[in-house]
Amino acid sequence: MSSQPRGPAPVGSAEDADASQTGRGVPNPATTATRAANAAFADGLPLSDPGDFERVERGRIGGLDSLVIPHDHAPGRAVWDMDAYRFVTGDAPDTVNPSLWRQARLNTAHGLYQVADRVYQVRGYDISNISLIAGDTGWIVIDPLTSTETARAAMALATHHLGERPVKAIIYTHSHADHFMGALGVVSRQQVADEGIPIVAPVGFLKAAVFENVIAGNAMLRRAAYMYGNLLPKRPAGQVDCGLGKTVPGGSTGIIAPTHEIGRTGEELVLDGVRVVFQYTPDTEAPAEMAFHFPDLRALCMAENCTSVMHNLYTLRGAEVRDALAWSKYVNEAIELFAAGSDVLFASHHWPRFGTDELTAYLRTQRDTYRYLHDQTMRLANRGLTSLEIAEELELPVDLATEFSSRGYYGTVSHNSRAVYQKYLGFFDGNPANLHPLPPEPAGARYVEYMGGADAILERARADFAAGEYRWVAQVLGHLVFADPGNTGARELQAAAFEQLGYQAESGPWRNFYLTGALELRGGMPTAPGTRPGTRAEVLAAMTVDMVFDLLAVRLDGPGAAGISLAVNWHFTDTDEWWALRLEHSALNYVTRADPDAGVTITLTRGTLDAVLTETVTIPDALADGRIVLDGDAGALVTLFGLLDPGERDFAIALP
Repeated sequence: MSSQPRGPAPVGSAEDADASQTGRGVPNPATTATRAANAAFADGLPLSDPGDFERVERGRIGGLDSLVIPHDHAPGRAVWDMDAYRFVTGDAPDTVNPSLWRQARLNTAHGLYQVADRVYQVRGYDISNISLIAGDTGWIVIDPLTSTETARAAMALATHHLGERPVKAIIYTHSHADHFMGALGVVSRQQVADEGIPIVAPVGFLKAAVFENVIAGNAMLRRAAYMYGNLLPKRPAGQVDCGLGKTVPGGSTGIIAPTHEIGRTGEELVLDGVRVVFQYTPDTEAPAEMAFHFPDLRALCMAENCTSVMHNLYTLRGAEVRDALAWSKYVNEAIELFAAGSDVLFASHHWPRFGTDELTAYLRTQRDTYRYLHDQTMRLANRGLTSLEIAEELELPVDLATEFSSRGYYGTVSHNSRAVYQKYLGFFDGNPANLHPLPPEPAGARYVEYMGGADAILERARADFAAGEYRWVAQVLGHLVFADPGNTGARELQAAAFEQLGYQAESGPWRNFYLTGALELRGGMPTAPGTRPGTRAEVLAAMTVDMVFDLLAVRLDGPGAAGISLAVNWHFTDTDEWWALRLEHSALNYVTRADPDAGVTITLTRGTLDAVLTETVTIPDALADGRIVLDGDAGALVTLFGLLDPGERDFAIALP
């Protein structure tokens, strides 16, 4: 691949010098150091093992030659495009870690598969799988994907090959959006109500589903675009996979609330004639999660607690740290409860495991991966090592490291060990020098001064780049970029270092973060598709009033609210609820009653509040048509809404 030289050449080989100077928008080639690193990586793994390639194709019934799913409400825009990944075939290119390339090839498989008698999956139509159990009269649907469009397309494929069958039950394995937001592509709310279709989920599902990503929603959304590579072109030097699947689809979304919650291991239901025994596994891969067994079918669904990757104990998009110890123990419990009575294991991502011996060995590997990460991180912490030191030292033992289902395609030993450390010991490593450090911009200016100025840093960094020291180049140039974001030489060289680190990364999210950071540094960052910051109507509608008020509280401009004290009563006529929201000391609090000292009472329906918050209606318009009625000082309401910070959607990450 050709490159366009830009600026003074770095010290080192001519090839690697050019690779740090490519112009904006044109990817650099892999350097000599990256090619050597990837070759060495390949030598350390049994990449020719055909096992997973056989598993991923086993039971395939059929699929489409071209899989592009259009958006319902955006003509010309694809919700899901597997055709864009046709280049993911054959041997790994120089620009992709060979182990990640292997995973990317596996994740391109798409179609309808028979997992076992009466058990089917549609895979490759979304980042996640939709699983279908043939009941006595219809389908039991497990995890109806991320979007209405992808779920509808998956059901259409199943209908084409297996015939029309009504949906008789839906099971949500856990509270992450890629496992329930496509429910309206499977059934309508009216069908659920009229036919009494059970929607089964773990206890705490709805709260976790609508609230886990709302408080930090804008920040998570922005970081997710980096994690999944949604802003990158799909090509060998761009986005190829995210480890857990190809990427996250866009599209229309909706929530159908559960009608039955599982909160106890051993609880049994009969759904359309099929017995299901549940294992309640909270605070594992999700705050609300469950596995379950079909004893008469000898089939075990492990939700997302077991996949064909090392999963995240901390997800790079941002979320609460997960409990590695509990995770390991629940997998061990599943072995004891279900393994001997199972002939097949399937999950919410990736491909099944077949045979009692194979699935039991797989479960033990998954169990021990999370147990090892937990125990060995804390062993080293108790020897005085910090999180960064542990991340640098810790490696999986060879019998786990050579199992592809424990490879760091999604989570990594590096950031998962830091997650374990954070759960027990927090962000502070105990060194007083790190207790109150300067933030990046003023620290950057000081570092640049101490290191002899921008020119001296660039000269040394170019030499280190040519020597393949990409981690250090990326780290040291971060100070210069934050001290002087207008320094194009520093930005391009750091982008080039990010690029090589991305090419070497086995983890899909690490690769996507590095390459998207390079895109940002080069000034080519596209605007993410979708609406401006806010909360989606479907999510908002599922939130309780206290959740909505908590969301308003984190949007409050605290400094701007200094010295302001007010109270607003809210009367929701459709539920006859009274709430009082009080602002004082630059903080919002609420109670479930009217406040006699409130300056204004606002009367409305809950739907009107949602419409105002999603900006589908303005307060003046709602006042004009009677959807909102005010009694008292309207200025208090104007002041309150004027203090809400809308947030930023496309804020910088690699730049200040």
